[in-house]
Amino acid sequence: MRIMSLMFGSVVAYLAQHLPVYYAVSQTILVISAGLLFYVALTDLNSYKVRNEFVALLTLLFFVHALISGRWVLLPWNLALAAAGFACLSYIYTLRVLGGGDVKLLTVALLWTGKDAALTFSILLLAFGTIHFLAVKFKFVATVSPDGPATIPYAPSIAAALIGTFVLGYLSPLMATAAGPL
Repeated sequence: MRIMSLMFGSVVAYLAQHLPVYYAVSQTILVISAGLLFYVALTDLNSYKVRNEFVALLTLLFFVHALISGRWVLLPWNLALAAAGFACLSYIYTLRVLGGGDVKLLTVALLWTGKDAALTFSILLLAFGTIHFLAVKFKFVATVSPDGPATIPYAPSIAAALIGTFVLGYLSPLMATAAGPL
């Protein structure tokens, strides 16, 4: 029992000493990810393409953030939600409702949110998607319709919803909540 209390005390002391550094790095990764999401949204709005490099970079940033913020303990749930989402989105892709870039970006967004922030992300996605649809309806945003119905870039709505999830603090470091307020 004495050994356990010494180990726990050492862990708490280590976290208290290093937590501000981890917290700052974790928040910096979220800011970088938000900037990248904003760029992906603008690119999709202009060219109707979501580049694989940006999706891969967002995925890499997620894993680095999970490791640094202590959210690695939730990694199985995040991966399961992303896999289930990808399976559903792949079917929707075969119906030509969503493009491939939107499927990839939504999958990465589900990876980021996990089960804890998925509802918030979904509500924000509904809100931003509705705003985007109304902007298209009233011709504030251009669409492309080469051989059929109009194509709407969906990445701006996905990016706005994920950035909103970041801003609302759903992805703050778990270590900060375990060790108390900073």
